[in-house]
Amino acid sequence: MTIALCVPLGGAAGLWGPCALASAQLAVAELNAASGIAGRPCRLVTINAGDDARELESALTSLVDEGEIDALVGMHTSAVRYDLLKAVGGHIPFIYTPLYEGGERTPGVFAIGETTPRQLQPAIQWLTTQFRPKRWFFVGNDYVWPHATHRLAHRFVTEAGAQVVGDMYLPFGAGEYDGVLDAIRERRADAVLLSLIGQDTIDFNRAFGEAGLAQKAVRLSCALGENELLGIGARNTADLYVASGYFASLRTDANLAFKERYLGRFGARAPTLDTFGQSTYEGIHFLAALFDDAQRRRLSQDAGLAQLGIAPLSYRSARGAAYAGGRVNHMPIHLARAEGHRFEVIPRDQAA
Repeated sequence: MTIALCVPLGGAAGLWGPCALASAQLAVAELNAASGIAGRPCRLVTINAGDDARELESALTSLVDEGEIDALVGMHTSAVRYDLLKAVGGHIPFIYTPLYEGGERTPGVFAIGETTPRQLQPAIQWLTTQFRPKRWFFVGNDYVWPHATHRLAHRFVTEAGAQVVGDMYLPFGAGEYDGVLDAIRERRADAVLLSLIGQDTIDFNRAFGEAGLAQKAVRLSCALGENELLGIGARNTADLYVASGYFASLRTDANLAFKERYLGRFGARAPTLDTFGQSTYEGIHFLAALFDDAQRRRLSQDAGLAQLGIAPLSYRSARGAAYAGGRVNHMPIHLARAEGHRFEVIPRDQAA
């Protein structure tokens, strides 16, 4: 069974690639050491799905038309997801693994990551209790996920008794943030929602800290992992919070077991674990559970993608996720504070 693994190997999200590749390779090795997927050994074909990837849609269309791939596991932006749907939507199973804005209903597409409402609302409520921010400023990249996130966040901020004093969108690789920082300062924002990704969130947070704003406004992100944190630097992370379904520092049985297997395979120089990369591990195992379930139910290849994933599925998950059936996937959402180069997960009784 051949799985197309679509991950960014360049562009703003390129730093997600190494962990994503390693995590997927670990999952494939685990499956092949057992019975593979539905009794068949599996292998990966890696495809660059960075924001600067060219001819991605046509390349995948050819692979699907020629029967070269059986399924796709994608970890990339929602903008790239829309491009991939033109090529594979409704033709082969597509497991989309990272956080996203919600609402994906294309037949055969399973989005198993966190969704914006479950990340944002509790986090904004908690920050309101702790810091009493009254003036929020939103900054994001200019594509579908930040726009959808900010629309929801407007409502959550208003419900918390605060107001949004700015909402700006920047192209990938903007590099220059003086205008945004000036606006944050001029509008006296005391909280900033960040919907920038990858290298862009590194560059912005560095500039934010160097401008002396880290002591004046609390920051919240739903898309900032350990690799970004290393790039930002410890001196620029004061009052930086992240809401996510996964942190490498989680001390759950599922994550500790996953990290042991990950480090056992790749050693001390393994790519840094983060929420984006490890999601491909779960995506591969979810795909296996999907095909194994189809085999148990004796679905033919002509049964149609709509017949997949109807019932609950159990699969290996480092973040404690559980598939309830009918495209509903549940996982705990955690809030963490940046402490230097690592995340300190806030205990649930304190984050409630």
